[in-house]
Amino acid sequence: MAASCVALLALVLLLPVLLLVAWKRGRRAGAVPHVVVVVLGDVGRSPRMQYHALSLAQNGFSVTLLGFYSEWRAGTWEGCSARSLAGPRVLQYGVKVVFQAVYLLWKLMCTDPAAYIFLQNPPGLPAIAVCWLVGCICGSRLVIDWHNYGYSIMGLVHGPQHPIVLLAKWYEKFFGRLSHLNLCVTNAMREDLAENWRIRAVTVYDKPASFFKETPLDLQHELFMKLSRTYSAFQSCSEPSEPGMERSAFTERDCRSGVVRSLHGRPALLVSSTSWTEDEDFSILLRALESRCVAAFAARSLSVTFLLCVGKGPLREHYRHLIGQKHLQHVQFCTPWLEAEDYPLLLGSADLGVCLHMSSSGLDLPMKVVDMFGCCLPVCAVSFKCLHELVRHGENGLVFKDAEELAAQLQMLFSKFPDPAGKLNQFRKELRESEQLRWDESWQRTVLPLVTHSDLQARVGGTGSHPSCSGRDVW
Repeated sequence: MAASCVALLALVLLLPVLLLVAWKRGRRAGAVPHVVVVVLGDVGRSPRMQYHALSLAQNGFSVTLLGFYSEWRAGTWEGCSARSLAGPRVLQYGVKVVFQAVYLLWKLMCTDPAAYIFLQNPPGLPAIAVCWLVGCICGSRLVIDWHNYGYSIMGLVHGPQHPIVLLAKWYEKFFGRLSHLNLCVTNAMREDLAENWRIRAVTVYDKPASFFKETPLDLQHELFMKLSRTYSAFQSCSEPSEPGMERSAFTERDCRSGVVRSLHGRPALLVSSTSWTEDEDFSILLRALESRCVAAFAARSLSVTFLLCVGKGPLREHYRHLIGQKHLQHVQFCTPWLEAEDYPLLLGSADLGVCLHMSSSGLDLPMKVVDMFGCCLPVCAVSFKCLHELVRHGENGLVFKDAEELAAQLQMLFSKFPDPAGKLNQFRKELRESEQLRWDESWQRTVLPLVTHSDLQARVGGTGSHPSCSGRDVW
């Protein structure tokens, strides 16, 4: 009797789930292929996943993009939990993970059934397990796009041997193997996934979107004048010599003819973008600007405006405090909050980009450099394990190891500024002439065949055996 009651109770509990599975799978039959792109964070800071969504939509898929639409939303639960929960951080992590798992599960189950679920990792805790579970229920294939390892980022804060970090590593490895298809951002990561995680992946390099390009001089002037209304670094130090002229720190426009020209003796414009996280050490830059390169700037009366295009990150106030303590002649710091459409315009207007991203795993590449290259902006980037897959020292940019090397590079690059024969313009010319694929073309040649041909799907599964399969095989 008791056994019959237990069986009846189990049937009652399982029946809604079985009915939901049948309904979800039935809705998929005969419909336009649907893909859900998932980012368990701020979508605005996940351009690669935005490009996936756009490219899928342009190729006939119905696409749902799930993620937070602003940094405030992405950080709301973390901030609330920190204020409302007493006790150790482990408890706060646990509550946050449970909340996110339930919320993501609800959102995915309320979404139309998908043929594929594209998931960005990191963050993958708890997203990988939730997406895999929904895939089992709805018959969806799970595609993980490995940008980095989540556990290695956590290790920057807690240390590599912290129990939370070790648990996160086990979770990432175990559930990562349950995916049907894996993409990654470098060949070094593809090899590491295969050797240490038994996960087969395809390398899909980041490429710049079409709106990352050199900015025409008239648009540069409009941007500088817009920013000058808020930031003094963009304001002209002197009034125009003639009436009817409009001037910023870098450009001036004849309001009658509309002609725009660069100012003679204008400052050099250096740009770096950051979200103020532990994998970017801006003290390297500050030490470089305090060294001999600054003396060279002073000797030539060359002023420099260094722009940090920033987000809201944990180390923002720390570095802003350090910057505030510096009294560097001929160098101005500006930390603007840019509108989304202004960021590509600024990169396309700058003279040099500086990247201080040091990969937590040594296996990912900085997207900011990809965007800079799209704008034909020369780059100085701090060295790490696989950076050579993007920045080739002396060919399309320069690589440095410490503040002294960066200082020497800045001195060399600006030794003839703004002479067209200088090294900066040589790098820019080489970037213009390079045959770099844009994102759309790259995606068409790599990702699209994977999601449209079942034979490739079978070969590139999470634990499938295809020792020869790589990005080149797909191309």
